[in-house]
Amino acid sequence: VQLQASGGGLVQAGGSMRLSCVVTKTFANYFMGWFRQAPGKSREFVATTTWSGGTAYYADSVKGRFTITRENAKNTVSLQMNSLKPEDTAVYYCAADSDFTDLRNGVRIDYWGQGTQVTVSS
Repeated sequence: VQLQASGGGLVQAGGSMRLSCVVTKTFANYFMGWFRQAPGKSREFVATTTWSGGTAYYADSVKGRFTITRENAKNTVSLQMNSLKPEDTAVYYCAADSDFTDLRNGVRIDYWGQGTQVTVSS
């Protein structure tokens, strides 16, 4: 297993949740990101960060509420989600790619983790 996501579950609107994605060391130079797919919708970009540079980018819908971080010592990329809304309900996927543009656009992704369900109740 190269990307292992965890941390999903059920939370009330306004609450917080933290997702984690454990990766193998071979991803040291990869861009890492999170995507999500809600029922009946296509997969969409949520956030991305460089593994070593610490630069992060967010979808407008989550900006100011979600934070992507990486802990190199633990080979982990996390997504802290605050002020959750029912519309954040989706299966969340971590992803790794050597090309930022591909990762940001969700195309030709090199590696996907398995999804983890996040459900936000109103």
